[in-house]
Formats: sequence, structure tokens, C-alpha cells
Amino acid sequence: MPSTAEAAPLDVPRGLAGVVVTETALGDVRGREGFYHYRQFSAVELAEKRGFEDVWHLMFYGRLPDPAERAAFLARTAALRLLPDDVRAALPAIARAGAASGPLAGLRTALSLLGASAGLRPVYDIDADARRADALAACAAVPTLLTALYRLGRGLEPVEPRADLPYAANYLHMLTGTEPDPVKARAIERYLISTIDHGFNASTFTGRVIASTGADVVACLTGAIGALSGPLHGGAPSRALDTLDAIGTPDRIQPWIRERVLAGDRIMGFGHPVYRTEDPRSRMLRSIAEGFGGPLVEFAVQVEKDVVAILAELKPGRELHTNVEFYAGLVMELCGLPRAMFTPTFCAARVIGWSANILEQSADSKIIRPAARYVGPPPPQPVPAV
Repeated sequence: MPSTAEAAPLDVPRGLAGVVVTETALGDVRGREGFYHYRQFSAVELAEKRGFEDVWHLMFYGRLPDPAERAAFLARTAALRLLPDDVRAALPAIARAGAASGPLAGLRTALSLLGASAGLRPVYDIDADARRADALAACAAVPTLLTALYRLGRGLEPVEPRADLPYAANYLHMLTGTEPDPVKARAIERYLISTIDHGFNASTFTGRVIASTGADVVACLTGAIGALSGPLHGGAPSRALDTLDAIGTPDRIQPWIRERVLAGDRIMGFGHPVYRTEDPRSRMLRSIAEGFGGPLVEFAVQVEKDVVAILAELKPGRELHTNVEFYAGLVMELCGLPRAMFTPTFCAARVIGWSANILEQSADSKIIRPAARYVGPPPPQPVPAV
């Protein structure tokens, strides 16, 4: 007799679009309103009023820290930035092997090695405090790994982390080897906060699926990084800047956009699968970019205005707004980040959200095991003789 699951298959949309698969206390995206939140707070307001470590604490512990908790958390996470000797020794080889693929691909290997070196145990076999400790260690190490791999890939020595700098400023220091500019560090910090979490996207869901098997924290994070590496998910910030490069000059904006719209081509940096109004992250990042000012910012703002106007003319009724990638790439460019580090920088923030989701999923021992409909030739077919 078939099982209940076999007897009653449930049809859902391809890609699980809109399907609720679990409950979460970590946050949500309300696309029609142009709003998203971390726990009970607006994510954009957190980016405007709080530091990165405060929001990290919120995601892991469920509350914003008081001053004493903030100081203790800063000290604890800063101490975790240093890499074990065996991991450090392997980074040059990882960077050489992944020279064509870049730091994000190298991170998968380096982070896996970090987890193996630490002897991380499956989340199924440890308690909540041990899981959180493992996640803290992995998150704190990610910026160190990414910046070291980037620098090694360009023939430069890695820069040691500094315990006296907060997360974003230390990231810039390790990447550039120079004293971080406070204005640029704060701009990057606000960007990082705004991208910590964003609903059940592909990489977050991947991490939770792996967590549901009881695997260790780093195994879950490595899978999430693999999902992020796909160009349909995390590869767009530099491509949005490529759009500005392709247009080139203000006099080419109108003809370039009209040609793409009439051809039905995608314009990188515009549109989002969830938002049906302006992406709140884009609005915040535009204000940061405008604070820097300059010809590139003016050019980007004009491109945005013209895309919206031309769509209204040629495709009436079709809403298309800038997404987070459009102005994220601009802000990172203005802050001196190389384009090869745009998606890795996104990862340096999103690892916090992935980890919070992994910790939440680990509290539920139910494995995520969906079904698929078989559509091949009807079985059983006779096996042909050799």
C-alpha cells in the first residue's frame, strides 16, 4: 500500500515560488510594500542607526545588544578573525588553483578547510550554544579568508585583521592594506547591514536544507555560498556597473535603453522577483551614493530616471525599478572596492543571515525532503541484452 505522501502528492509552482515551507522569526520581505525587516526592526532603519555587530547580535540572539553586550560581542568576534596556522598555510595554493574563478570560489574550499581544521561536529549532535559558537567562528573568519584570497591572487601578502576595528572597517583594512576612511567604512557598513538577510532566497534555502540533514555549520554555509555564486543570484552588482560602462556617455542613455527595451533584453540592476515597487535597499544606497556625489553618480541617477520614463512610454503598466545591485555596485566602486570583490563582499554580509537561518533550522529535526514528479519513459522497461 502506498504511503500517505505517495498517495497524496501536492502540486506546487515550479521553483517553489510563493510556497511557505517553514516558519521563521528572523524576518520577512513584503514586496508589494517595498519593505523588509530583521526580526521586528526595519532592516533599512537598522542600517541607518546601528553598527554591523549590533545587527549580527540581533540575528543570533534575538535582541539588540546593550552597551556592555556590544563591547563583549565586539571583543569575542574580533578574536575569531585570526585563522589557524594550517588554514593560513593552505591559502596560497587555494588562491593559485582558483585564480581564474576568484575569491568566492576559493572561499568554498578555504571555509571547508577551516571547518575540518576546527573539527566541527554535526549540528544534530551539539546543543544550541555550541552551534552558535561554530557559526560565530565561521562568520568572523569569512572576511579574513576572502581578503586574503583576493590579495594572494594578485601577488600581495594578506593583511592581518585588526581587533580595534569593527567589522566593516576591518574588512576594508584587510582588503586594501591601508587605514580605512571613516566615511567609506560607514558606507560599506550600511551596505553590509542591508544585505545580511532577505527572505527565503536560493542560498538561504540551500543552507537550511543542508541544516535539516544535521550537517555541521560550515557544510551548510559552503552549500549556501555555492548557490550564491550563480549569476542569477549573487553575480549582479558588477554587471550593473557594466551597464553604465556599456552606455558610456549621457548622450547614449536614451538610444541604448530604447534599443534594449524594444528587444526585450534584461537591463542589469533593474527588476526584482519579489519587489513590485522600489527596492528599499536601492533607495538607501542611492542616498549614500548621492552623498559622495560626482559625475558617475549623476550618470547613474540619470540612467535610472530614463529607464523608468522609457518603460512608461514603451511598456505602459510595466513596473521596473532599480534593485539593490544597481546602487550597491556604485557605492562599492566609490569606496574603492575592486569589482572582483563585489559579490564576495555581499557574501561577507549574507553569511550572518545564512548562519542565523541555519541556527533556526537546526532547532527543528525534521529533514526537508520534497518530492518530484517522474516524467520519463514508463517503467519498467525490459533491460536490453548486451
